[in-house]
Amino acid sequence: MKNLFAFGFLALALTVASCNNASKTEETADSLTNAIDSTADALTDSINAAADSATAVVDSIADSVKNAQ
Repeated sequence: MKNLFAFGFLALALTVASCNNASKTEETADSLTNAIDSTADALTDSINAAADSATAVVDSIADSVKNAQ
């Protein structure tokens, strides 16, 4: 769900950037770069959280197997 909002925001940023006039190109480029960086950071955090959760589950299963023996 987060990805849907992130990509939607990116699409909106690209649409706004394409509608601006040529005199605001640098400002738009900076704004777009910030939006992309923010989206990439959010996606990285989400992936890291999922990886941490998966690692915790695997560790829990491994501990259960050790304790069962």
